[in-house]
Amino acid sequence: MFDAVLVMGVSGSGKSTVGRMIADIYGGVFLDGDDYHPQSNVDWMAQGKPLTDEMRWPWLTQLAVEVNEERQHGFTVFACSSLRKSYRDHLRAAIQDLRVVYLDAQQDVIAKRLAQRSDHFMPVSLLHSQFATLEPPQDVFARIDMHQPPELIADELGELF
Repeated sequence: MFDAVLVMGVSGSGKSTVGRMIADIYGGVFLDGDDYHPQSNVDWMAQGKPLTDEMRWPWLTQLAVEVNEERQHGFTVFACSSLRKSYRDHLRAAIQDLRVVYLDAQQDVIAKRLAQRSDHFMPVSLLHSQFATLEPPQDVFARIDMHQPPELIADELGELF
């Protein structure tokens, strides 16, 4: 087994839910990338403005530091949108033996999910920019259709670990 897994996809795809389940099943630690955004990024997105690359790089760097710190103690799973290839490349360069799980989603399904979510800083209005930024990965450990229930997704991933 490896010791670092990135669960990626657009906001609302189930990254945190699936990531927590994987960590729980395999006795690992889960980190949510959203928890490491500086407040200025959170405030910016809450205003309906998409992050720029300049805003993302310090966040991605800090997230990699946190993941590397945790993985010293064992298996670590983290959720991070990682929409562009360059973001994933940055994380892969900073985190050895990183496995990427991509939660593939359709925009209309995600829009419905986000409309029902009231406890998150990212408004539904930013979903279009997420899909516009998304560079679907080709080099992943697993590509999962997020339209199935999280328990089935976790079971499907469990067969790969």
